Amino acid sequence: MTSTSSTSGTISSLGVGSGLDANAIVTKLVALERQPITTLQNEADKIQSKISAFGQVQSNLSTLRDAAQKLANPDIWSSTTSSSSDTNVVNFTTSSGAATGSYSVSVSSLAASQSVVTNTALASSASTLGSGTLTIDLGTLSGATLTSSKTTNISIASSDTLENIRDKINDAAAGVTASIVKDSKGARLVMTSAATGAANAFKVSVNDTGDGNNTDDAGLSALAYDPAGGTLGTTLAKSAADAAASVNGVNVTSSTNQFSDVLTGISFTVGKLTVTSSGAPPVVTDNPATVTVKQDNDTISKAISDFAGAYSSLVTLLRANTKYDDATKTAGTLQGDSTAVGILNQLRATIGSTSGNSSVFTTLSSAGVAVQTDGTLAVNSTKLTNSLGNLSEVKKLFANANLSDSSKDGIATKLRTLGNNLLGFEGALTTRTTGLKTSVTNNQKRQDELDARATLYEKRLRAQYTALDQTMANISGQSSYVTQMITNWNKSS
Repeated sequence: MTSTSSTSGTISSLGVGSGLDANAIVTKLVALERQPITTLQNEADKIQSKISAFGQVQSNLSTLRDAAQKLANPDIWSSTTSSSSDTNVVNFTTSSGAATGSYSVSVSSLAASQSVVTNTALASSASTLGSGTLTIDLGTLSGATLTSSKTTNISIASSDTLENIRDKINDAAAGVTASIVKDSKGARLVMTSAATGAANAFKVSVNDTGDGNNTDDAGLSALAYDPAGGTLGTTLAKSAADAAASVNGVNVTSSTNQFSDVLTGISFTVGKLTVTSSGAPPVVTDNPATVTVKQDNDTISKAISDFAGAYSSLVTLLRANTKYDDATKTAGTLQGDSTAVGILNQLRATIGSTSGNSSVFTTLSSAGVAVQTDGTLAVNSTKLTNSLGNLSEVKKLFANANLSDSSKDGIATKLRTLGNNLLGFEGALTTRTTGLKTSVTNNQKRQDELDARATLYEKRLRAQYTALDQTMANISGQSSYVTQMITNWNKSS
């Protein structure tokens, strides 16, 4: 609404003075002026739909690239799996480089930590023992002689309770941990080497400043332990020991129950003895476990199936977005888009190519992965399993890499490279998406410019019609005045 006052009256609504429906005229004229904005908005919606579609293509292509990368990696083709006749005795874990075959594993000892317990039971864990210094030597025991690799001194005050002594040992990082065990007679201190293995034996020497006797079972000396004897306060509960086993007759040892550097690509953990002895003279019996290491066809088959699935999903997406449906007379979001069509054609060409890398498998179909009429891939599990019996040739089909001639690359290697190129910083897919986003930005700028122009146009029209109203109102007022004067003259005459 525009209000304008004049000497002849007041115009309260646009068009009153002229008698024209000026509001309707202005509205229609402005609508015509804004039509290009509507066109631009429709174009922007279409561009956004393309950006969204290309976003899905990028996601699916990334999944395919990752699946291709997995097959192009030599490690998967050397993947193995193992099975044990007795998992309580031994468990194998295989990695790249593991040799397939059968392994007989005998276990004669398990890794253990040394543990000693005090003979004297105190009334409670809050009881005290006395004062002095504990010296803990950690090292390797040979017979009764300990070769120390680490020595730790711990000062004990006469006010320290058994709990305080436990905490001081644990805080000293001496390679020995302490705990309190309560039985029917009271509280005892148990000291255990922090790690298993023969190199983690220990002895405990005491400088008992309370009663001056460093080896009896009274005062602080009740904590002393000497593998050579001569101390009365503690008893050896368990000796430090390495795990000992034999693999196909070869003796091996480990400070833990895990053996990680005995066999290439294989680590194994022992958990139960197979070698035992009884009687006098001892009769040794052995019930070794048998471990079989074989090619891991399940992992390879899954990787190929994942690859086929990722490829099929991408092709299905591209076909749906680039086709024209005659039945519904509708075009896909990317129908006619050269980038989308180009990607689809490159995928088809790569997957349908014939490879000369393998003398046995020249196409995917020959190895059990067939191209369907709709361009997707289907895995024939039986045929693929049979093909994996000739693993080296299947590997050539998928994973061959030729640095001097990329045309001799395997199919998975080619698709990995294609994915990298398309998704790269200057790749066709990245460039196309960036271009579309730029188009959206430019489109919005043009909309803003046209909107500003339409606003000014409307303002100008309203000003013009307001002026017309004012003029027509003045003319109408003058006409009424003249008519009134003539009427008055006629009356007077």
